[in-house]
Amino acid sequence: MDRKGIVLGSKLAVFSMILLWHRHGVDQPRNPWSDGPEFITQCPIRPGGNFTYQVILFEEEGTLWWHAHSDFDRATVHGAIVIHPKHGTTFPFNKPDKEIPIILGEWWNDDVEHVLDEAKRTGGDQGNTYLLRVINTGLTNDMFFAIAGHCLTVVSIDARYTKPLTVDYIMIAPGHYIMIAPGQTMDVLLEANFTLGSNSRYYMATRAFITLPVDTIPFNNSTVTAIPTARPPGPPEFPLLLLAIKDEDAAMAFVTQLRSLGNQDHPVHVPTQVDERMLIDIDVNFLPCDTTNATNKSCKGPQGNRFAASLNNVSFESPAIDVLDAYYYGSGRGPVNAFVNPTGDNGGGPLLTKHGTKVKVVEYGTVVEVVFQDLSSKNHPMHLHGFAFYVVGRGSGTFDERRDPATYNLVNPPFQNTVSVPKSSWAAIRFRADNPGVWFMHCHFDRHVVWGMDTVFIVKDGKTPQAQMLPRPPNMPEC
Repeated sequence: MDRKGIVLGSKLAVFSMILLWHRHGVDQPRNPWSDGPEFITQCPIRPGGNFTYQVILFEEEGTLWWHAHSDFDRATVHGAIVIHPKHGTTFPFNKPDKEIPIILGEWWNDDVEHVLDEAKRTGGDQGNTYLLRVINTGLTNDMFFAIAGHCLTVVSIDARYTKPLTVDYIMIAPGHYIMIAPGQTMDVLLEANFTLGSNSRYYMATRAFITLPVDTIPFNNSTVTAIPTARPPGPPEFPLLLLAIKDEDAAMAFVTQLRSLGNQDHPVHVPTQVDERMLIDIDVNFLPCDTTNATNKSCKGPQGNRFAASLNNVSFESPAIDVLDAYYYGSGRGPVNAFVNPTGDNGGGPLLTKHGTKVKVVEYGTVVEVVFQDLSSKNHPMHLHGFAFYVVGRGSGTFDERRDPATYNLVNPPFQNTVSVPKSSWAAIRFRADNPGVWFMHCHFDRHVVWGMDTVFIVKDGKTPQAQMLPRPPNMPEC
């Protein structure tokens, strides 16, 4: 595929902190140099320095977002990206009267840098239609989102159009919701067509969705609300039944209904022949600590170890030089190790893992299928830079390579860049590796990124100039 696109420029100057900037969901064809993850495609921008990013848009249309991509900085350093239909075209639905970004985040009762250190140690008018551009910028939680008295119609996820999905989970008064994972974006139509009470005011509400054992882990079960109106004060309506914090059935019921739009202007191209299949176990484990080192303060986890996270029992360790430079120059200083398949299961609980800098190298044009198998007690939003992918299948329990592929949707699966993998379940994705470069893949819970639930895809250059990486910019930050 000829990945030409629209080129934008954006300069980032850093004054008092080390920072990197990632445009989440922007494919950046042939241009990994401006993707942004720390020590993957570049070294950090140091205080007093600056770097001009070249942002290349390809097929994206809808809502994406940008955020810092070092440590926990994206807790507050983030914002929306809105990509409208190109000139001469329009939305594949009736044009809304107004567009409203809604950014869902998290409130921290501590400095997020302290949280990071600890992680290392252990309104409008009636009758109008509004396009809500919903973004989950949170570090640690999936979220349910609802508006009292109104249906929500999902028309896009991760800047790719979907078949309109009007969500309604109870039979009486409306209690309509979406479930959105960290890093995901959704475009949702809201028709202001419901009148109840004298004020006609309705709460927006969001609640975390969590699968950890909250009975034994302290957790703030708060519901965040806002009133989307500028009308005079009065008692607003609240969603009658907001979903429970651990409603796994509701979360799964929502994501399994998503389908690509699949019309003439926005066709579906699901690869039917797979060149390379990968089974990736995702888990939360332990790393052994040196108990003889009296100065070691990073061993506050269970049994004198510290928590880690892994893919195929390898906890990713960032190298001293960024992976992209190491690959580009072929210096031998950086990692070009093949990513290994699972060596065995974890016996039903977290065991010791090991550090490693493992990457997966694929030829240009290879059709890759990845099955994420969750072995932990928590769901994981897995995000791939440089690509959108088709979510062709989901299921509970252990993936069966003989039986489960027969259940795949190869007609109109959703086209996403972040997929939520439920606990003790699996999700299968497919994509064509037609974007040469070095691309980060990781869980979008930032604690798990720090703990090592990451890896890197290296896509080799193709044979034509249009299938090869752009030259290295001369002003890349130095390590």
